[in-house]
Amino acid sequence: MTISAPLYPIALRLEDLPCLVVGAGPVAARKAASLLACGARVSVIAPEICPAMEEASVRLIRRAYEPGDAAPFRLVIAATGVAAVDRAVYQDAEFIGVLVNGADDVEACRFFVPAVLRRGPVTVAVSTAGVSPFLAGWLRDRIGEVVGPEFSQVAVLVGEARRTLIEGGHSTEGVDWGSLLNEDLVSVVAAGREDEARARIEGWLARELRRNGRDNRE
Repeated sequence: MTISAPLYPIALRLEDLPCLVVGAGPVAARKAASLLACGARVSVIAPEICPAMEEASVRLIRRAYEPGDAAPFRLVIAATGVAAVDRAVYQDAEFIGVLVNGADDVEACRFFVPAVLRRGPVTVAVSTAGVSPFLAGWLRDRIGEVVGPEFSQVAVLVGEARRTLIEGGHSTEGVDWGSLLNEDLVSVVAAGREDEARARIEGWLARELRRNGRDNRE
C-alpha cells in the first residue's frame, strides 16, 4: 500500500473491544501492552510465546496464524518479525475488512501506531506515516517539554466548564474559549493554585452566560 494521500488521524476507543496480536516476541508484547493499557481485550496467536507475553493479561492461542483468524476482531497487529507472515496477516485482515497494522512494514499497514504523549485525558500523537518511528518519538518528547503534567488538570477544569454550558442548554460553538484557556490559566494550575483557577473559570462562565443571554435576545 503506497502512501500517497494525507493520513486521517483518529483517536480510537478500544475499551472492551476484541483485538488481536499475531506474534509473541518482545515487539509483539509491547504492542499487546499498549492495547491492554487502552482497555482492549487482547488475544495473541503464536506458536512460541516470550516470557513478557506469558505474564500479560491476554488470551494465548499457541499455534500459527490461519486464514480467517482476524474475522472476530476489531483491530489486528501483525508482529511476528517474519515479513511473509505479517504480509499474509495484513492481506487476510484487509480482505475481511479489519483494521490492521504490520509492525515495521509500511506496506502492510492500514493504520500506523503513533508515538504517544499522555497527560490524563489529553493525548498527543505524532506520526510520520511509518517513515521514521524514531523521529516521531523524538518529536513527542520535544512536545512533552511544552505540554507538562499540569495539562491533565487543565483539561479537567475546562471540560467541567464545557459541561456546565451544555447542561444549561447553551451552545459551546460561539464561546470565547480563547479568553479562558491561555498561558495565565495554565500557569496558575501548574503552580497548584486550583482554587484560583476555578475562580477564574467561574468568572469566565458568568460573563459568557450573560453574553449568551444577550445574543439570544438580539
